[in-house]
Amino acid sequence: MTRLDPSPETLRSLRARLEERLGERYVISEPDQLAPFLAEERGRYQGAAPFAIRPGTTEEVAVAVKLCAEAGVGIVPQGGNTGLVGGGIPLAGDGAILLSLQRLNRIRQVDPIDYSMTVEAGCILENVQQAAAEVDRLFPLSLGAEGSCQIGGNISTNAGGIHVLRYGNMRDLILGLEVVLPDGTLWDGLKVLRKDNTGYALKQLFAGAEGTLGIITAATLKLFARPREQVVAFIGVPNPAAAVELLARTRLASGEAVTAFEFIPAIALDFLAKHNPEIADPLSERHPWYVLTESSAGSSAAGLREAIETMLAEAFEDGLVLDATIAASEAQAVDFWKIREVMVEVQRHEGASIKHDISVPVSKMPVFLEQATKAVEDLVPGIRPFPFGHLGDGNVHFNLSQPPGADPKAYLARWEEVSRRVHEIAVGLGGSFSAEHGLGRMKVEENEHFKSAVEIELLRKLKTALDPQGIMNPGKVVRL
Repeated sequence: MTRLDPSPETLRSLRARLEERLGERYVISEPDQLAPFLAEERGRYQGAAPFAIRPGTTEEVAVAVKLCAEAGVGIVPQGGNTGLVGGGIPLAGDGAILLSLQRLNRIRQVDPIDYSMTVEAGCILENVQQAAAEVDRLFPLSLGAEGSCQIGGNISTNAGGIHVLRYGNMRDLILGLEVVLPDGTLWDGLKVLRKDNTGYALKQLFAGAEGTLGIITAATLKLFARPREQVVAFIGVPNPAAAVELLARTRLASGEAVTAFEFIPAIALDFLAKHNPEIADPLSERHPWYVLTESSAGSSAAGLREAIETMLAEAFEDGLVLDATIAASEAQAVDFWKIREVMVEVQRHEGASIKHDISVPVSKMPVFLEQATKAVEDLVPGIRPFPFGHLGDGNVHFNLSQPPGADPKAYLARWEEVSRRVHEIAVGLGGSFSAEHGLGRMKVEENEHFKSAVEIELLRKLKTALDPQGIMNPGKVVRL
């Protein structure tokens, strides 16, 4: 496929037509106004675009895409710009403009009877959660960027978060989608049906596609019963194998009421004590590893709390638990969760960090941690592994802090070398090198390396069939 490389005249003509259809104020080219759209979260990529557009309705998105298709100009859709793999910004050489979905932020309908809600793609996740709560329902997706990430981006990246164990990934939380296709055609697939066995599940084509097949403009989402009580426990364990066994026992004891099961290393508490001493260790002594678990009940949690307490007591006797405490109040539960929430931020104080987002079968997590830790320590003596995350669904953020006193630039220069070894171990154990962050620009080569030729060819055929010009988020996910 020919690389997109629109001429200055093509871009000037396109911009004039977009200004006419969207309004001049919603076509942005001034450097200071454009800059926030081109700043990538981790700073690994510098965005570049001749201009950005901010349509305010689905119809305006369709018009904009049609005009870009006619001009042969690429489009990079952007939500809250909280992605971590360079998927949401145009890069130099993409020949693309940026299309922000910020203004598509209306909640169209909330239906507590159907346990569903229809929202536009630019709705902030936190606002979606609140709208569900206002009708005594739960939208369970929860992640660190929920105050700024947008629902369209959550769907496009198949976001995960802390509640996947109970409710599934983002693709499990959608009932229907509204999508503008690469030629500007609008597909209205907004349905509230839980069952619709009439051929290909088109909505799933766009979940996780990162805007490479079309632009999601609205979604119908699943809602759930809002928990009345929660049991939150902070637990010290001797090793990852004990944590895995504890997960199985917690699921059994609670009757599958576990909504979160997070894994935290001792080094995280050490960093907290150093850089955030106001956040206290809930336990009296330091332990090698920790688990933060949350279980939810629809009514009084008395029976659930007793079941968790009994299970923990038995696990203590069996040597799986070294110490544990259950939150006595909602405020204390919030304090427990603060420890998990500041993991990424606290690590920044210790210098450069090479980050990974891997998944393996839960039973393989202890083996992965042992093998990956040894591998990176052999590659970089003094490196400080900082693995944490969603043990309940087999997803760990295997982050690696630089050796104390090391040069940050020299350390980060080894990112690809170190990551390839970590990814080889994860994939070798039946896992994935990208559990919830997606591929974007950053992991396209890794995808080509680890996926079979058949899989890559299927991805390319799908991309070519829906987007023959290659204008949708060019250079991301799959290369043509």
